[in-house]
Amino acid sequence: MQHLNWTDLGFPAPSKNTRVVVAMSGGVDSSVTASLLAEAGYDVVGITLQLYDHGMAVGKSKACCAGQDIYDAAQVAEKMGFPHYVLDYESVFKQQVIDDFADSYLRGETPIPCIQCNQQVKFKDLLHTARDLGGQCLVTGHYVQRVVQNGHAQLHQAVDPSKDQSYFLFATKQDELDYLRFPLGGLTKDETRAHAHRFGLSIADKPDSQDICFVPNGNYAEIVKKLRPGASLPGNIVDVHGDILGQHPGIIHYTIGQRKGLGIGGHTDPLYVVELNETKNEVIIGPKEYLSQKTIYVDRVNWLGDSICNVPISCTIKIRSSQTPMKASLVLREGHKAEVTLETPEYGVSPGQAAVFYDGKTVLGGGWITKPNKSLASS
Repeated sequence: MQHLNWTDLGFPAPSKNTRVVVAMSGGVDSSVTASLLAEAGYDVVGITLQLYDHGMAVGKSKACCAGQDIYDAAQVAEKMGFPHYVLDYESVFKQQVIDDFADSYLRGETPIPCIQCNQQVKFKDLLHTARDLGGQCLVTGHYVQRVVQNGHAQLHQAVDPSKDQSYFLFATKQDELDYLRFPLGGLTKDETRAHAHRFGLSIADKPDSQDICFVPNGNYAEIVKKLRPGASLPGNIVDVHGDILGQHPGIIHYTIGQRKGLGIGGHTDPLYVVELNETKNEVIIGPKEYLSQKTIYVDRVNWLGDSICNVPISCTIKIRSSQTPMKASLVLREGHKAEVTLETPEYGVSPGQAAVFYDGKTVLGGGWITKPNKSLASS
């Protein structure tokens, strides 16, 4: 089994004869990745994607946060002595990520646009660009490990579990994984920042991004309303029996498992959002037990393991990036679907979120959680 670290990308050729294309976001992780490879003697080419006009997203003219990130990436490249290019991907990003994000909320889902960005932009179009530039691999600053076993690349969790990003990369295809490299998977964030200081990079203490890049203030509903005028259509708040309890200003303001800010009063027992019915434009609330789910249905599955349909596979699963993997059994179905049975019921399973499957530290694959076939509320 071959583990790759930041001095070894797995190529027999000398480093100076190996061109590597590094995706640079302007943050600490990708900047250190590029700097380590340049130090090791690789022929490094840095690429930054201009993905969005921040001013358009938040409704302020000439406000472009992405500009600072592009500048930071260019400064690192200049300091470390390798070329850096900026590619305009705004239209692709809007179509593949931002529009899908808005439409997902209108369907009563809770989307994860970062996964869509990796799948539809970074690990698709950028891979083609890296090959066009003569790169023998595309390198990113993600905290995951790529392990080669029996001639095939596997996706593994990072050494530092607090920084592991494997949940966000489940949609990576096998041919993409064969071409990608992730040198930081064996480092902790403290070690990465220590390298940034050692190189004297101006971004060494730059904070990590906490929000979705085009939703800087965390107000998802406002972004959806700007992109989809009329999205905030008022409707009924109902209980699981279909009785009307109040009115809501639009289902885009609610998420599965939400307890606060429901817009109803006079109830002593805690109530939660247990379903969003976009067809009837209803927010359905109920006691916590209605959030309990032991069976999860998953669609658009990307499977990286040995594909065997209709046979139970023991695994662990994450339905949120920060949670500890839960014991489960899954069955792969035809049409890139899967049925997951949890060992212990989980609360707050939300359609639109990702379900990622693991065998120990190895990512088996993952997909998107779908809605139950029948509404909880009475017709």
